[in-house]
Amino acid sequence: MSDGALGQPDPVVAEAHQLRRALGPVNLIMIGIGSIIGSGIFVYTGTAAAEHAGPAVILSFVIAGFGCLFAGLCYAEFASMIPESGSAYTYAYATMGRFMAWFIGWNMVLEYLVSAAGVSAGWSGYLVSLLNDFGIHLPASLTMAPFAGNGFDNIHMTGALVNVPAVALIAILTTFLVVGVKESARFNGIMVVIKVAIVIAVIAFGLSYVRTANLTPFIPPNPAAAGKSGWEALAADFHNYGHFGITGILAAAPIAFFAYIGFEAVSVAAQEARKPRSDVPIGILGSLGICTVLYMLMALVLTGITDWRTLDVTNPVSFAVSRIAGLKWLMIPIDVGAVVGLASVVFVSLYGQSRVFFSMARDGFLWPTFSQVHPRFKTPHRGTIIIGVAAAVLAAAFPFDVLADLVSIGTLAAFIAVCVGILILRRTAPRARRQFRTPYAGFVAPAGIVVCGIMMVSLGWATWLRLLIWTIAGVAIYFGYGIRHAAPSKWQVTNES
Repeated sequence: MSDGALGQPDPVVAEAHQLRRALGPVNLIMIGIGSIIGSGIFVYTGTAAAEHAGPAVILSFVIAGFGCLFAGLCYAEFASMIPESGSAYTYAYATMGRFMAWFIGWNMVLEYLVSAAGVSAGWSGYLVSLLNDFGIHLPASLTMAPFAGNGFDNIHMTGALVNVPAVALIAILTTFLVVGVKESARFNGIMVVIKVAIVIAVIAFGLSYVRTANLTPFIPPNPAAAGKSGWEALAADFHNYGHFGITGILAAAPIAFFAYIGFEAVSVAAQEARKPRSDVPIGILGSLGICTVLYMLMALVLTGITDWRTLDVTNPVSFAVSRIAGLKWLMIPIDVGAVVGLASVVFVSLYGQSRVFFSMARDGFLWPTFSQVHPRFKTPHRGTIIIGVAAAVLAAAFPFDVLADLVSIGTLAAFIAVCVGILILRRTAPRARRQFRTPYAGFVAPAGIVVCGIMMVSLGWATWLRLLIWTIAGVAIYFGYGIRHAAPSKWQVTNES
């Protein structure tokens, strides 16, 4: 046993499966910020404000932030006890057994690989807009997906051939990931610095243009509650759920939650962190805290400098500053920030997926090629390339809105599993050494389960049906291959002796 708390990795794990420990706390915070700040801050803030909450979208970000905080605290405790790649998959394996580990790992494909494909498709649109600013016009047939639709409903052809920029982005980022984690971390760090600098610039210069009139009323009334008061108004608000008022804030929270997806990618990097038991919790909570503050300030600026009713556009940040003469100079930097920001989200998603599959293959759930490490670069090169090709195919054919709900439901399932795992460990190994301990776990973990569960239910039956189909496909692989090759979990959490 290790420190009386953790079983050592199985000795059959060969050196060929070892990754290079090269990441410190700053690198891990950068990975978290790189994954979190992207489409949420550049797109969904405007949608949530215009359609549901108005200026009170700031409160929606607070609610979503608390939900992620609950899950993040549980992730941090697990990461301090089990310094391995794999994130929720590895934690589920150590606490809930093979089948639940497979279920979570399989659904994490929705969170990482599908997210990489969808966000890269969105990135392509921002790149086209930025190039247009410089008089460079790319043909629509090569910059759009050939399929479109509302979710997976009403799929139709667009007339486009293939989304070339999205494919090119994934190819470039996959190359970086193959070359090495340290080099990849530096590249990601540069992208994070650029987009955070632009976000801070928008906040710093935009705050002076915020007008109280645009923020009044702070919580726009639900039309169904007009002329009513007290309990009668509240009942009407819930009857017309999500159209401003209190329920508008609640309805905007799942949209705001999508903006936080990715912070747990820090835990995926545990096996490449220099001091995983201390640095990974710092990376998770540090990136969450920084991004929550930036989201709230950006929401204040967007709804304060222009009429929030006009923000339901694909580029709400640049649209809002274009309405203010003194801020128009920020339009091109904002487009640059969006291009860089979304690229870093794709980067971290590809990184996360390759490490989850690395862990699953090392444990025998997937074919060995996903766990083979390059002798020079010390990265799971073959698995990374396969994942890059799969993401490129999806990005070439489908836009982000076709894939978004699958990303959300896969992420929420992983969050719930981690919260359940912490409750199990508090009963089965209450005295195990924890370098980070979730405070008030008896409240935090159940609260995370409830909040994430509500968000899953809000995604609707069609998304649940797609999750069921995806799960059936995963179960077929599990019983056809994984169950016959899976080794016991290499980490066993026990009480201190």
